Amino acid sequence: MGIAILGISPDPIKKLEKFSQKQLLAFSILSDENHEIAEKFGVWGEKKFMGKTYDGIHRISFLVGKDGVIEQVFNKFKTAEHAETILEYLRNNA
Repeated sequence: MGIAILGISPDPIKKLEKFSQKQLLAFSILSDENHEIAEKFGVWGEKKFMGKTYDGIHRISFLVGKDGVIEQVFNKFKTAEHAETILEYLRNNA
């Protein structure tokens, strides 16, 4: 469909390389250790897990058009079904 896929993580490059190899990912993950990109996209912030509150990255995906404008934000999805959710959106909005 002519789409480039990039992931962004606050983890260091070496950790991301190992993760990508282990999971056999078909896309690149960029390191954002200082979470500058995450903050600009509004996806870095307070999270809660098992009664604890901490700052972290929220799992949100952005579909960015060729013109650099965000076309769609995906913030409610199950990880296992995420790729299909995006493909369905693209098929219905192409």
